[in-house]
Amino acid sequence: MTHLQILLVALILDYFIGDPHQIWTRFPHPAVLMGRIISWIEKRLNSGGLLRTKGIITILLLSILALCLGWIIHWLPDFGILELILVTILLAHNSLVKHVADVAEALKLSLEAGRTSVARIVGRDVAQLDESNVARAAVESAAENFSDAVVAPVFWYLILGLPGLLFYKMVNTADSMIGHRTERYNAFGFGAAKLDDLINLIPARLCGGLICLVHRSRSSFEIMMTDATLHASPNAGWPEAAMAATLDVSLAGPRSYQGKMSDDSYINPRGRREMTRDDITNAVLVLRKSWLGLTTFVALLVFLVWLL
Repeated sequence: MTHLQILLVALILDYFIGDPHQIWTRFPHPAVLMGRIISWIEKRLNSGGLLRTKGIITILLLSILALCLGWIIHWLPDFGILELILVTILLAHNSLVKHVADVAEALKLSLEAGRTSVARIVGRDVAQLDESNVARAAVESAAENFSDAVVAPVFWYLILGLPGLLFYKMVNTADSMIGHRTERYNAFGFGAAKLDDLINLIPARLCGGLICLVHRSRSSFEIMMTDATLHASPNAGWPEAAMAATLDVSLAGPRSYQGKMSDDSYINPRGRREMTRDDITNAVLVLRKSWLGLTTFVALLVFLVWLL
């Protein structure tokens, strides 16, 4: 199979099959393996002096490792089968939709169940969240992770093939593990956090544009362009602003992390502040429609290459 054909098939397989839980109870997920490598290195190097330098060297070496591994797998004489399996596994639309939808289902049972469910996909404090803020957290996670788990992997696979996809996942995993502004990780994780910001710069903006485009909403695009920079993150604001405008709700705003309340601005402050589990369901529909738009684009590329 060609590069584009593998991506198209992987997008479809991920949508309908996702990550079978039975497999990952027996074998470690590739992202888990990446995490173990990162954790092993961090425990040995994140002490003493020159922590920022050590961290930068670490993320550069991990990136080279991922790129080299991707090239080796790509050139295996297996007709692209292993590459197809890896690309399918490393796309996460199916699992993202499931985890977000689970929050809406949990809220049907109780507020406490909703808090427990949303805690699996967000890093903020959830103990004091009411239903509106549980729903807001789930919708924000849906938007941000659609960029990180679907659009960005597709972008880097289109640019650099399997090496690009493994490179992206390695850096993104490192950022999620050590790219935090805490006493332990602030210096050592600096390189991972900055590189993750850099490699998501274009995909995050494409993701926001995709959400607006598939909903054929000029007003959503205008809101995204004006409000995306209100977010504390240089990238997360783009898909979140597009999602907020599409659903006509306000996202972001003050939230608590490790007992400290942030003073973040609301995105789309003119939108509805009170949110319910129905907004989570609508956000899932936005994800599905955006996935369809992305997959249609890849299918058109496959068709154009076939014509040529």
